[in-house]
Amino acid sequence: MEFGIELVPSAGPVSVDPYRMAPAELIELKGQLEDLLAKQLVRPSVSPWGAPVLLVKKKDGGSRLCVDYRQLNKLTIKNKYPLPRIYDLMDQLRGASVFSKIDLRSGYHQIRVKEGDILKTAFRTSFVGLAGYYRQFIEGFSKIVAPLTQLTRKEQPFICERSFEELKRRLTTSPVLVLPDSGEPFDVYCDASHQGLGCVLMQHGKMVAYASRQLKNHERNYPTHDLELAAVVFALKIW
Repeated sequence: MEFGIELVPSAGPVSVDPYRMAPAELIELKGQLEDLLAKQLVRPSVSPWGAPVLLVKKKDGGSRLCVDYRQLNKLTIKNKYPLPRIYDLMDQLRGASVFSKIDLRSGYHQIRVKEGDILKTAFRTSFVGLAGYYRQFIEGFSKIVAPLTQLTRKEQPFICERSFEELKRRLTTSPVLVLPDSGEPFDVYCDASHQGLGCVLMQHGKMVAYASRQLKNHERNYPTHDLELAAVVFALKIW
């Protein structure tokens, strides 16, 4: 059995921006996506369709990954299949002596979607948000992603391909960092520009971690010495 998605006439692809998520939610989302990818239940997509995802708390305290398909639902032909009446079903049990029930784990993953309709089920996540968890391993992270974060503002030109490819390259390149020794002294090097703040944590001349962020709107008016001080404060708040 395969599940099909029939659209109303003249319906076209709909793509909705990803929802904002808290840092803890992004970590949970990343873990669940990796699990789904490993099980081959999802795959990377370039579909023109795209629905946002969200996490819903379960009774056991965990989180369930859900996809908000409301916009897709508005374009689908409603299935009017009549459900059987409960009393008719109970009448059919007459004479039965053995009863059983079954509950499938992750039931929605048990039904295959028709090949031609798979692209309609595409969902979107925040690439920059997920990549942000590796910012301590990437030198100049905030500068690299600046063109991407600009796209979150209204009426911005879509000029980010170089930034996107560079960030993917950095994420797939093993950084040369050392594990910190808490009993030894550290060195912190800070710098600032009119694009952002950056700092490096070092120990015995070797890199331990990177940190960077873009300037806030009011900080763009800071003089040079205030920007340098802001970089120091930023580093001390992290480490």
